[in-house]
Amino acid sequence: MLARWGIRLLSSLIGIAAGLLLSSALLNGLSMNVTAVIEATIVFWIVHLIVQFLALRILVRQPSVAMVGLLALASTVVSLIVVNLIVSGLTIKGTATYLWATLIVWITTSIGDFIGTRKIRERRRGTA
Repeated sequence: MLARWGIRLLSSLIGIAAGLLLSSALLNGLSMNVTAVIEATIVFWIVHLIVQFLALRILVRQPSVAMVGLLALASTVVSLIVVNLIVSGLTIKGTATYLWATLIVWITTSIGDFIGTRKIRERRRGTA
């Protein structure tokens, strides 16, 4: 169980870091330094977990697949706003930059989660 948690954590952090780096490379309104990448990844992960937990466990009783996707996008926007406020080496300017960064980070975290889930299934099949 600890290995599964570690795989999920690592794939999530890699997805977030990749999304932030890709956003910084593609978007003129988003800039960050090297230490901000590490800080932003950790802060983003913590805020994202808290916001998703609150949304899925408290606000929505029976979420559908579409609702989970919308909540993931909303929690990504909230996480980016909080990260922009807390991490000093990261700057996000403009609504369009927030929207594009949200999509990029959401896609990369989804890919990271998918890869993590796949690795866990492969491990389970290999040991069974």
